[in-house]
Amino acid sequence: MWVKWYRRGVLIVLVAFMLLGGSYCFLEWKQGQFEQEVSTSNLDENLLIPGGMPVGIYLETDGVMVLGTEAVEDTGGVKKEPARHLVKAGDYIVGIDEKEIGTKKELQEAVGQEEADEVVLHLRRDEEYLDVKTGLVDSEEGKKLGIWVKDNEQGLGTITFLDSQSRFGALGHGIRDTDTNELLEIGDGRLYTTSIQDIRKGKSGTPGGMEGVIVYNNYNILGTVEQNTEDGLYGKIDRIDALFSDQKPVPAASMEEVHTGDAQIRCAVSGKVEEYQIRITKIDWNAREANKALVLEVTDEKLLDATGGIVQGMSGSPILQDGRLVGAVTHVFVQDARMGYGIYIGSMLNHVK
Repeated sequence: MWVKWYRRGVLIVLVAFMLLGGSYCFLEWKQGQFEQEVSTSNLDENLLIPGGMPVGIYLETDGVMVLGTEAVEDTGGVKKEPARHLVKAGDYIVGIDEKEIGTKKELQEAVGQEEADEVVLHLRRDEEYLDVKTGLVDSEEGKKLGIWVKDNEQGLGTITFLDSQSRFGALGHGIRDTDTNELLEIGDGRLYTTSIQDIRKGKSGTPGGMEGVIVYNNYNILGTVEQNTEDGLYGKIDRIDALFSDQKPVPAASMEEVHTGDAQIRCAVSGKVEEYQIRITKIDWNAREANKALVLEVTDEKLLDATGGIVQGMSGSPILQDGRLVGAVTHVFVQDARMGYGIYIGSMLNHVK
């Protein structure tokens, strides 16, 4: 009898152990599966996770960018423009006398503390460094250079892809200063979470746009921007799960695989990432600008009703064709929002290798 109850007790313990252990293993498997879905460590080098998600963009210039010069009235009422013809739009001020300058605030403080009537500005012009001596104006508000400057740029764009090393590509074109049209030389940059709040529909002659809410704080940082190039923004995503928690990788298309005809773009004009139908109407591998190699036409009625076609903020929206990542939307035709340009994915991948 004792042996019978002993065996029954052992059996009960074994069953309980199997149930508890099995449940634990199941939970561990599910957690591992989730981590695998949002991780790129096991992603094949030839595969990319397509984006379509909007992000907030904040770029800090590498030095203080010159926008232009202006005349400043001195304490005697005389207008002076000492920096005219010495600096030009697109220059970067990286130092003043013996002080290194990285921000607009640092430049203002250095000028305000200056006692002399002249200073030496250390400039970067294209890839050349040069020093120029310029006078200061004694105004009612204190010493002034008479130079318009900026040290950052902000905006909204769309992620194109994530690769196996957690590197991303976005926009498909570079960010330029709106005053000088110069490509910004950046020293630092960050991506932030954002949510689309409104859409301005595109009209003939007036491009539409996506409007989002971006809170620039540490909690909302998604990753870092390392390059601002003619072919887009590139860097690394730190919070992969915040953007790519439910995405499947696809192969990047070779040039030979891209063709005119039906395709899809991914974007979040509805508040969530969805695919919309387009048509690739022209391919020009010899285009002067790589980000205008593809010509696109939006054919999806749902997207046309929502946006009128391609709008600002959609730059970087991935283009998919035959199950492959072909490229990204880059520009809209101002006179016809249904039409736009795209960049070939290979041109973007050149910046993350």
